[in-house]
This record gives sequence, structure tokens and C-alpha cells, in this order.
Amino acid sequence: MKLATYKDGSRDGQLVVVSRDLSMAHYASSVASRLQQALDDWNFIAPSLQDLYEVLNQGKARHAFPFDPRMCMAPLPRAYQWADGSAYLNHVELVRAARNSEVPESYYTEPLMYQGGSDDFLGPTDDVVCVSESHGIDFEAELAVITGDVPMGSDADAALEGVRLIMLANDVSLRHLVSPELAKGFGFLQSKPATAFSPVAVTPDELGQAWQQGRVHLTLQSTWNGRKVGMCDAGPEMRFHFGQLIAHLCQTRHVRAGSIIGSGTVSNQGVESKGKKEWPKGYSCIAEKRAIETLLDGQASTEYMKFGDTIRIEMKGQDGQSVFGAIDQKIAPMA
Repeated sequence: MKLATYKDGSRDGQLVVVSRDLSMAHYASSVASRLQQALDDWNFIAPSLQDLYEVLNQGKARHAFPFDPRMCMAPLPRAYQWADGSAYLNHVELVRAARNSEVPESYYTEPLMYQGGSDDFLGPTDDVVCVSESHGIDFEAELAVITGDVPMGSDADAALEGVRLIMLANDVSLRHLVSPELAKGFGFLQSKPATAFSPVAVTPDELGQAWQQGRVHLTLQSTWNGRKVGMCDAGPEMRFHFGQLIAHLCQTRHVRAGSIIGSGTVSNQGVESKGKKEWPKGYSCIAEKRAIETLLDGQASTEYMKFGDTIRIEMKGQDGQSVFGAIDQKIAPMA
């Protein structure tokens, strides 16, 4: 099934069930008014949501209405925790190679993860409001999952069973604040403003054969200022699947229902063509494009985002239809 949260003036919005083709929606208030409520009692509430979903898809829901992504908050507008991994090692290798820094061996055997802010997420069409262009505004196209309860010490297989919903993310980064923060040894803080998520979150069964071993085997599209810059395959090069990422997080603590875990920037390796390295799949963040330019030309030439720029992030299924709806945002100055 597909779930979204509509704006209603409150912090947590109203849970709605959305049709498979994203054309129609229906308030789920008779079952659960908020997504966190459903996650807290998933085994009891999910079957009723599924029943409503099936009736909606059959065109028989009595109070259905046209679905409007502009009315959406993030599917889970605020979460108990948001932990973002870096499961695509090509992204790490590129960025480090551009600054002549080796990738530590541990990165290949153990997931890298940071804890982001989870009290203030952005909806899929909300502006990305930034203090200054000088901070180096960047988009990052990612996948993310929302979990149920996963006990401390769970292995990867057990952790994967805790995945309740899957969605897209724009993990906005302020690149010029990253290095000074990392140098302090305490990780990201000011360099990671609010993250945005896709209009809908979907249960794994909605992906069919595209959901394999904790990975989504579909293409993630990134369109910057109307120009498609990324068509990255999300499945094959995901070094650590979502079960492994969740298991890493819960090695020493419980992961509770309503936690969100991100994949990190979806990234594909370059290929050799006529004696030259090329990246035909494009990029899912500007930092990666700049790293490629540095490796090829000795310096980066692509600038980070400016006020008024737009970014659209979307993933289509094997039938060519949008799975999660699109993140479609504009960069805006703080008023």
C-alpha cells in the first residue's frame, strides 16, 4: 500500500491512503489519524489500511478525492530518529579521491552512518530555505526506510524484517560547512539542514521484484533546473542493504517504530571509454559532479545551488509509473 500525510495545520498532519497510480486518496482517520499511530501498532492497524487501499484502487471508496502532492508533509513529519548511512561506496571513493584521501578499510566492512535532525522534516514540494548561498547548497538523492521495532542486537536478516515503508529523500547538505564540522571530530550538525521526503511511502510489496535482499532495483532520477543530471541504478552498487544498515544502528540500542534510516547518496561507478573515464549514469549530488571534474580536469567547475534553483527527485517502476511521487523543490532565501 501507499501512504501519505496531508497538511492540516498540526505538526503531524493527517494520514491518507493513496491509490497505486497516485491519482486518488482517502483519509485514513477511521483507522489511524497519524502514521506514527499506525507504526506503533502495525500488526493490528496495517490490515485495515490495506483493506482501504484495495477499495480505493477498485474505485469503490466512498470519500475518495484527487491526490495532490502539494498538500503533503513528509510521510512521517517528525520521527524518533533519522540515521543516514553511506551505503554507496562509489560516492565515498569519488569524493575522497578528489581530495587525495584514501578510503579507510573499515568503510568496506562496516556501514558509515550519521544521526540527523528528525524534528523538522520538509514535505516534497516545500522550499529548501537556506541562510546563504555561500554555504554551498547541495541536494542528495537517496532512498530511506521507516522501521517498526527492531530489538538491540538484531542481525541483518532480522533487522530487514523491521522495514515497514520505503520512500525517497533529499538529504540537503551545506558543503562549505561540512569540512570545518568534521574537523572538530563530532560529525555533521549545521551542515545538515532539514531533509525532505517523497509524497508517499510504500510497503515493500508494492515494489514487486524490484525489492530484492533489502535493495531497491530501480533507477533514481535527479533533475536540476529542468535538466536531468542523474539516472543512477539504486540496487546493484548498494554495498550495505537496509537490513545491514538497521542492524548496524541497533548493535548497542533498540530501534523503535518510527525510526528512519537512509541509504546515503545513490551513486554508480564510472566506466572506461576510449581510454577515458566517464560516468554515464550521472550524479545524485553536486559534490560528486565536482569530484569527477576535479579528477578529470584538475579543478571543479560546477557551482553549488543558487536561490531560485529547482531539484526534482523521482523513481519510476518497471511499468514507467512514478512509485513514490516526486520530490520537487525550490531553493529559497530565509525571509
